[in-house]
Parts: sequence; structure tokens; C-alpha cells
Amino acid sequence: MLTIPVHHYPDLRTLPTKILYQLFILISIIMAVVAFFFNTPLEIWDGFWLIMRSPANLLTDYMALANPGATLINASIMTLQALVVVRICNAKINGPVIAALFLIIGFSFFGKNFYNSMPIVLGSLYYAKVTRNPLEKSLLAALFGTALGPLVSELSFNEGFPLVIGVSMGYLAGFIVGFILPPLSRHVITFTKGFSLYNVGFTSGFLGTLVISLMRSFGMTVENSLLISSLHTRPFTLLLITFFTAIFIFGFFINNKNFKGIKDIHEQTGQLSTDFIDVGGIGATFMNMGMLGVFSTLYVLALGGDLSGPVIGGILSVVGFGAFGKTLLTATPVMIGATIMSHLTLHDTRTAPILIAILFATTLSPITGRYGAIVGMIAGALHLAMVTNVGFLYGGVNLYNNGFAGGLIAAMMVPILEAIHVHRVARLNPDRPELDPAEEIERLEAGE
Repeated sequence: MLTIPVHHYPDLRTLPTKILYQLFILISIIMAVVAFFFNTPLEIWDGFWLIMRSPANLLTDYMALANPGATLINASIMTLQALVVVRICNAKINGPVIAALFLIIGFSFFGKNFYNSMPIVLGSLYYAKVTRNPLEKSLLAALFGTALGPLVSELSFNEGFPLVIGVSMGYLAGFIVGFILPPLSRHVITFTKGFSLYNVGFTSGFLGTLVISLMRSFGMTVENSLLISSLHTRPFTLLLITFFTAIFIFGFFINNKNFKGIKDIHEQTGQLSTDFIDVGGIGATFMNMGMLGVFSTLYVLALGGDLSGPVIGGILSVVGFGAFGKTLLTATPVMIGATIMSHLTLHDTRTAPILIAILFATTLSPITGRYGAIVGMIAGALHLAMVTNVGFLYGGVNLYNNGFAGGLIAAMMVPILEAIHVHRVARLNPDRPELDPAEEIERLEAGE
């Protein structure tokens, strides 16, 4: 397998962690300010508390449930919450942490909120304390693990329990899930060999299926939701394109006004765990993220889709993983394959569930990087077929539905592909040792 070359770039090619903290705080402040251009303070206040007490199952668009202003405030608070967790863990902001932060911002538009994420975070950090490991060892599980936030909200507010009992059950379930996630996610990554980037989503799918099966066995009813807003495409098009362009320009300037490092990033397969900051520098990484953001937004609009909360979340997730495994070269074939499959299977490509399946299919980008564009298109097509049929298993309480489906596709495809041919990287570099994705995750968590 491919090993990850590490280049250390001096001066403006890197940024101190303090500056990156300030950058994400600035993003949080901007979201909070923009919120008041959409709604009045009273509307935002009422909408925010509506978001806090909603079940939040897939797909609950917070802009449809409440309003855009309240949704942006929720995203702002979630960003600050995540930064506090990173700070408590005394971790540096590297590629995977940037991916997690953008994923949290994106899912704050549908499904995640301060209430339902806290017990999962606390459970993951408590696991580190019990096992006497550094907190940063559980950081990624704590951040990504908030995928199961709707489980907390479902038990708290949607099963008919008295409020005190519901909140207690929801927080207990979230804490237990958070406690289990760190060891389980490290084990599950060996199943996909790092070819599905949403590893915790795969893990959360198994946990969600187990918990929902238990709930249904006791007579509880847990169903998916479909609440989508299509009223705010124009303003969010302007906001997203401006934001992603700014990210690209920022990266260009801190990269000494050149594109050095972009080529290094695009030469990677993206297999977990490829921190693009180590590979090409922070400037090139931001440029890669900006390009992915503009492309993903325009791709959705070209398909005739609306920028609803879930779709915006999908776009931001693609952007975040531009620091941790995705490039235009590896993501585009997967998206095209999923799009073709949506037409062949007579799905309406313009609907939110299909659009986010196309966007999140890029979890399989490393398959393109390793086996080529045609195989990447096949992976994207299979992903769309899979993801439209697995949501019932966990009743929408696993927000990373596509991570679960992508993990299944990777686990099925990679052994077959490895068995029938020697991939191009191994042919060119037969003496390179295999990369163990589980060991790479531990290396990144340790800040090495």
C-alpha cells in the first residue's frame, strides 16, 4: 500500500494552532452575525429552542423546522463547543480535526445541536479517563461521534416519557454510546482498510442499528423524518461561494502566493489517514478545500437542486475532508457515478436525499485514488443504491447514514479489487510497506 510522504514546510506554509483557533472562532462569529440578516432576535430565540427540543432524526432540516437565523446560531454554538473540546484535549488543529469541525458545522444545519451532542462527547472523553489514555486519543471519536445525537433527542422528546425520565434516558444512552465509540471505531477501520473516510459513520451505523433494534423490541416506534426547506437557495449560494472563494484566497496567500503543495496533495490516494497539511502544507490544503467547496456547490445547482440544510451540510462535509482525504480528482468520479445511478434507477436527482447521497458518496474517494476513475464511478453508483435502502435499520438516528453505506461498499469492493489486480502504486513502488489505517489514526490523534 501507499505510505504518506511527510514534508515540513516553514514560515507561511504552516500556521500556529493559535491562529487556526482564531480562524474558526471568526467563522463562528460570522455565522452568528449573518443569522440576524435572516431573522429577528425573537425569531432566532424561539427557533433555537425549537431546534434544541426536536427529535432531529434524518432528515430534519433546521431551516424548515425553525428558520435560517436559528440554524446559523446553532452552527455557531456547535463550532465553539467543538473548539472547547479540542482545547480541553490540548490537541493541535490538524487535517482530521479540521474535517471534524466542518462536519459539525455542516450537520448543525440538520440533526446536531448542543443538547444532543454533549453526552456523546462526555462519554468519549470519559473513556479516555477510564483507560488512562491522553484525552486526544478519544478526540476524533468525540467530535465525529455526535452522529448519534438524534438518539439522545429521540429518547428525550419523542417517545412519550415524562420530561425528566426522557432527558435522563437520552443522556444516559448518549453517554454510553460515546464511551463505546473510541475502541469500536479503531477496530472497525480495519474492516474498510481506510477506503471509506467516514469511519465513525460506519461504526455509528452498527451502534445505531443495535440500539434501535432494542427500542423496537420494547415497542418503541422510531421512524425517519423528511422535513426540507427549499426557500433559501439564492442567499446561501452567495454565502457559500463567497466563503469557499475566501478559503481558497486565504490559502493562496499563506502559501506565499503560489500553488506549491497542490500537486503533492493530488498525488495521494486519500486513504485513511492522509493529513493533507502534512503532505502539502496548510496553504495548499485550504486551496484544495476551497476548490472542493465551489465545485460541490455548482454541481448541486447544475443538477437543479436546492440548497437546503442537509445539502449545505453535505457540501461543508466535502469541504472539511479536503483536509483529510478528498481532492477534486478523487471525488468527482464518485459523484458522477452516483449521479448516473440516480438516473438509471429513476430517482429524482433534484431531491435532498439523493443530492446528499451524491455529495456524501465522496466518502469513497480513496477508491478512486487507488484504483482509478472508472472504479470510483462504480463505487459511487453502488453507494447510491446502498444508501437509499439502509436508513430503516437505525430509524434515522445515525446522521452519517452515508458513512455506514460507504463502509459496506468499501468492505465489499476492496478485497475483490486487491485480489484481481495489483494496483498502480504497488506496480511502481513494489518495495513500499503497507499502510495500516488504524495505526495512522493513532499517530494523528497523538499529534505526531
